[in-house]
Amino acid sequence: MKRANEPDVIANIKAIHPEAVCFMDDYLIYDVAGRPLPEYSSKINTYGFFLCLQGRAEVAIDLMPFSLRPGTLMVNIPGQLITHKNVGNDLRGTCLVMTQHFIDSLALPYNFGMAIGIRETPVLELKPGELGAIQGYCSMVRGLLHGERPYQAETLRHLTCAYAYSLGSYLYQMAEKRKLSGEESIMQRFMHEVRTHYKEERKVQFYAERLHLTAGYLSTLIKNISGKTASEWIDSYVLLEAKVMLKQTNMTVQQISDELNFPSQSFFGKYFKRLEGTSPKKFREG
Repeated sequence: MKRANEPDVIANIKAIHPEAVCFMDDYLIYDVAGRPLPEYSSKINTYGFFLCLQGRAEVAIDLMPFSLRPGTLMVNIPGQLITHKNVGNDLRGTCLVMTQHFIDSLALPYNFGMAIGIRETPVLELKPGELGAIQGYCSMVRGLLHGERPYQAETLRHLTCAYAYSLGSYLYQMAEKRKLSGEESIMQRFMHEVRTHYKEERKVQFYAERLHLTAGYLSTLIKNISGKTASEWIDSYVLLEAKVMLKQTNMTVQQISDELNFPSQSFFGKYFKRLEGTSPKKFREG
């Protein structure tokens, strides 16, 4: 269910893409053609799939950079923070958007978001066979949703289940081929802990203890791998969440401060200005 202060993603997409094919406001399929993706940060509450067929774009998903180019598939799940960067006017592809309600109706026997590794591998390079299979799925869905017909909902769910299993199998194979080093594994676990606890904890010591490491060793390791300190990663995540709430919701600055567990609005304002160079109020108005 959508929270009160979250944007209505489906309604926003339908307003921008009136040609989108929709099923029960729970499922959308549409093309991106000659219209670049908006270059701002957002936090999504739906499942999204973007199949890039032409052009290029740079994106950051939960602060990690990825490149979109022809033959890649971007997979997004609720809760991810996404920033589009350097999006060209020649970007073309197909978008699928599904609500949590639709995903739940599929009755998949696993956690669709985490169990198949989407968090760690949100942008996939597709082989010709996988690319053709996804394009075939999209074509079948468009035909199915063109007008009303018997067993439309059931057919859509069965088609999507088959697509989900195929995607899950491909992600599993990709994970099996890629073996992380010990340091990369720690970096991955650190980022997972930050995504889970950043609203409550901003001290490196907390995350070091979660990983059974010293704060000094964790900071050095994260700096060596990523070029940013552990503290900078934590601050970046908190700042991005604050910026998204300031731009995407009607929450007051005090409410955002409370949501991010700052001791006071004043403390939050100083923290935000130190990192962003402006006050929360001016950022919202800008």
